[in-house]
Amino acid sequence: MNVDLDGPVHYVDFGGPRDAPRVVYVHGLGGSHINWNALAPLLQRHFRAVAVDLPGFGLTPAAGRKTSVAANARVLRRFLRIIVKEPAMLIGNSMGGFVSMTVAAGEPELVDRLVLIDPTLPLARGVRVDPAVRKQFFLHGLPWVGERVLARRYATVPAKQRVTEVLARCCLDPARVPADMFEALVELETSLTEQRDHAAVHLAAARSIVYGLAWPKSYWRLMRAIDKPVLLLHGKHDRLISVDSAREAARRLPEWTYVELEAGHIPMMEVPELVAEQIVSWARLPRVP
Repeated sequence: MNVDLDGPVHYVDFGGPRDAPRVVYVHGLGGSHINWNALAPLLQRHFRAVAVDLPGFGLTPAAGRKTSVAANARVLRRFLRIIVKEPAMLIGNSMGGFVSMTVAAGEPELVDRLVLIDPTLPLARGVRVDPAVRKQFFLHGLPWVGERVLARRYATVPAKQRVTEVLARCCLDPARVPADMFEALVELETSLTEQRDHAAVHLAAARSIVYGLAWPKSYWRLMRAIDKPVLLLHGKHDRLISVDSAREAARRLPEWTYVELEAGHIPMMEVPELVAEQIVSWARLPRVP
């Protein structure tokens, strides 16, 4: 399905009971609605859910729109008002967690509660960034160079290999990602490669994440401004966002519920049953007045 929000925005309706709480799944950098295909069926009896493709990702083209965190937060706000039409639980992974927190802090009336799955977080003191991840973000952060490197990768590396490499970096055990999801990811990656602006819109989003992390005091203020219940789930073996950063967030924000999982950066794809179990258990907790 598509809605016009100053350009087309694609979303998938996962269904659920008519009177169930509303859920919106928000993917991370390079992700899409496909990232939720394993988790959504496990939550279908408990929630009425949709997954949105942010501009520049999945089946939503940038269509001349910016693809930064701030720009995609504006799109998500409009999506919540126009499509969801009631406060929703946002379930965001990685960059999607950053986008979801931005919406929750800025317009809390649109959000019921938050589930953050390995969200973008400020780097904890003493944490060493994985060398491969550091190199990737360094190259992507260089103007012109990043575009050239990524465009060359799209031109020379087959989509199946690219997806395989991403899952190897993002998972503790890539074999746990369902085969049908892998094939869907490859098919989508193949089609995105054909879009001339794909490298540019991807890098614009990546650079906005790096810029946000460059100002950790502002990032902590953003997180403290959230007055909704928050469940923070984090993979113990996340190479992109260290579990030590998640532990620091849990220490600074003790009102949040914090759970670690035996997974990498995308637990909802790798261990969806464990993620579903945690969400259902937590969502039934009574709210603190």
